[in-house]
Amino acid sequence: MRRPEEVFVLVRRGNQFLVLHRSPRQGSYWHCVAGALEPGEDFGEAAVRELREETGLDAQAVDLDRTIVYSLADEPERLPHYAPGTTEVVVHTFLAEAPPGWEPTLDWEHDEYRWSTAGEAADLLYWPEPAAVLREVAG
Repeated sequence: MRRPEEVFVLVRRGNQFLVLHRSPRQGSYWHCVAGALEPGEDFGEAAVRELREETGLDAQAVDLDRTIVYSLADEPERLPHYAPGTTEVVVHTFLAEAPPGWEPTLDWEHDEYRWSTAGEAADLLYWPEPAAVLREVAG
């Protein structure tokens, strides 16, 4: 069973943010680095692992102290992945800095990426809550 806890990681390179396009198998929408916690893992460890797995970036993930909670009622197709009675997923948000000139190496979950200004990146994101976090971080 999947844990009802996830991470969302913004990647910033200078004044640009990385936006990833999820492959058709993963829903075909724009998002950032994200994923569920594995057994025995805390949020910070998951953020660093997901960052490395999805982009190849080995960097510190700074906790933004912002939490998103979403209802599984909005995504009933995901219910079988969780323990019976699970109704929501808690997402902790992080920020990672990429060095100048760095480019991601995408895993199977993604088929495209873009570096965008905060406004452009937020407009691309499918889910409004991560877009709001991005806009808040960009100030």
